[in-house]
Amino acid sequence: MYADELKQKVSQLKGIGRETSKALAGIDINNIADLLKHIPRAYENRKDRVSLSEYRKGAVNTIAEITDHDYIGFGSKKTLKVHLKDETGTATLLCFGRNFLSQKLIPGKRFYLYAVFEYKYQELQTSSFEVEELSGNPVNFNKIIPIYPLSGKLNQGVLRRAISEAIDELARYTQDQLPEYLKQKYNFINRNRALRNIHFPESLTTLKEAERLLRYEELFYLQLTVGRKTKQTRNPPRPQRKHQYNLQQKLITILPFSLTPDQIKVLDEIKTDMESQSPMARLLQGDVGSGKTLVAFIAALGIIESGGQAAFMAPTELLARQHAENAAKLLEPLGVRLAFLSGNVKNSQRKPLLAALKNGEIDLIIGTHALFTGNVEFKNLQFVIVDEQHKFGVLQRLALLDKGNTPDLLLMTATPIPRTLTLTLFGDMDVSIIRTMPVGRKPIVTHLAAMDNETKVYQAVRAEIERGHQAYFVYPRIEESDTSGNLKNAEGMYEYLQKKIFPDFRVGLIHSKLPEEEKIRTMDNFSSGSTNILVSTSVVEVGVDIPNATCMVIEHAEHFGLSGLHQLRGRVGRGPAQSYAFLVYTKELSDIGKMRLKTMMNFNDGFSISEEDLKLRGPGELAGSRQSGFLNLTYADLIRDIRILEDARHDTFDILEKDPGFLRQENRVIREVFDKCAPFKGAVENEESIF
Repeated sequence: MYADELKQKVSQLKGIGRETSKALAGIDINNIADLLKHIPRAYENRKDRVSLSEYRKGAVNTIAEITDHDYIGFGSKKTLKVHLKDETGTATLLCFGRNFLSQKLIPGKRFYLYAVFEYKYQELQTSSFEVEELSGNPVNFNKIIPIYPLSGKLNQGVLRRAISEAIDELARYTQDQLPEYLKQKYNFINRNRALRNIHFPESLTTLKEAERLLRYEELFYLQLTVGRKTKQTRNPPRPQRKHQYNLQQKLITILPFSLTPDQIKVLDEIKTDMESQSPMARLLQGDVGSGKTLVAFIAALGIIESGGQAAFMAPTELLARQHAENAAKLLEPLGVRLAFLSGNVKNSQRKPLLAALKNGEIDLIIGTHALFTGNVEFKNLQFVIVDEQHKFGVLQRLALLDKGNTPDLLLMTATPIPRTLTLTLFGDMDVSIIRTMPVGRKPIVTHLAAMDNETKVYQAVRAEIERGHQAYFVYPRIEESDTSGNLKNAEGMYEYLQKKIFPDFRVGLIHSKLPEEEKIRTMDNFSSGSTNILVSTSVVEVGVDIPNATCMVIEHAEHFGLSGLHQLRGRVGRGPAQSYAFLVYTKELSDIGKMRLKTMMNFNDGFSISEEDLKLRGPGELAGSRQSGFLNLTYADLIRDIRILEDARHDTFDILEKDPGFLRQENRVIREVFDKCAPFKGAVENEESIF
């Protein structure tokens, strides 16, 4: 019933005519639910008195008496000036465009007054004020007033009346939606009172209580969605597995370096998951160069030694080939049978490869999305690894999982995800983090350079190349186009750098439009050191590992997101030498562009950068959502309310564990809210819109 009432059109409310309904529709308010979710952007405290003498504290909220009025200016520009006083001082109101107030603000009358004053021309004055004649029941005074976002012909009075009417109309339907023990646990006020106080607070204390309940409630249902998804992912259970770890120990022993404490910890977490009765679903986060891929290879050995197969999927052929080459160096000496598969593998090679995979003659296959196509079959797929998981849709991952018998899943990302988004987007997964970097890595020194100061950047790069190192130059466009304006492009700058700036060095070019064979050849030349400079687009953003490269130059850096800039910067600093990143920008920077570049200057670790990115872009854009309403939470904020989110997560998972019938038909109020009214439900359950 409650959900049905929420769907009523706003035009059904008393006092809402056609024009007001049209104006409300202009800000996406079409029904009562939309109206109630249009929460104030601020509040004005017109309950607590602030006298004229206290104007420095903020807005004055006082009772004033009109003492006199006169005019300033002449003719059509003549403006009414009203003089007034309260018990502490005097001030003036400048009534630009409101000379009609002379008929209302009559000397000797007393009014409620709300305004921000400044001391100017030897008097307190303001041109922005609100007054109301003194009475025993004021409309907009002696209370806390909501200030709503507006658009078009709407004004605060219209919205306040409409929302007040909606609350009065729904009061008889509003029921508490949380279990009674949770209300007692957190000492929540009831929902009816909270809904009224989020719009029209009785006091600042009650406003905080209302915010606390509504934020928790919203995050509770968000986490309930995640919890249901978790139970679906982890069921049905499988027989407990026991793996062999001799190959793992052998590889760890022969490595020319020691694993970091975080790598060892993550391997223990993966081992526990793999031997449990529930399929592993783990997200492995780690900054660029932290050693995630090595952890994945080591983890796969436990499966392989026990007779299972593993599949490693990467988003690009370039990255997949590099993983395959590294795997060959590490794993083939241990007797592991490897294969590589992409859309470019010729049919004459593909057929015997697929037959070997189906017969169990391949232990680990590394490839692109070609791994989940229909004709790829495994004999005993037990472990799926997905690198740079945000590049794949969830259906693609599921298609690969379906080729095995409840296989374990390890998602990896070098784009650290803020904890708030991790608990939301990947709340159905366990999370591992590698924070410690390999011994000997030095922080990358980041410089900002204006576009007309590139000569110094070129000189710095030349000095590094003369020391025997290599450099990247990255551009936002492949080629010049009518829509790119004055943006530099990779193809044009390749010619320019090769002929004008570095004619004595070998320069290579790579971008997505080149044939695959040419891209492989170019990367091989750069990897071997026969090419000194690689000109590129963001195609080198992930996976390229050249320890001898010490310079990363990103031109038009303001056109890249924070995550992309950090990923590109992470292509250098992978060897023992000091590395440098040069972010070249145009002077016409937006405020967001300036903040991005400052963030890159101030932070070197991806986790700090991801938190700043969340503040700048919001959760929907950061998550790559194609749904504009993604996590468009009404009351809660994923940055501010992390502790509430964690409480809600703990409570919902506890409920689903102890009371599996929580969402059954008998919980009618819960089901109505969850199934019909949750503003985030579609975004969370429509997984393709998230990933």
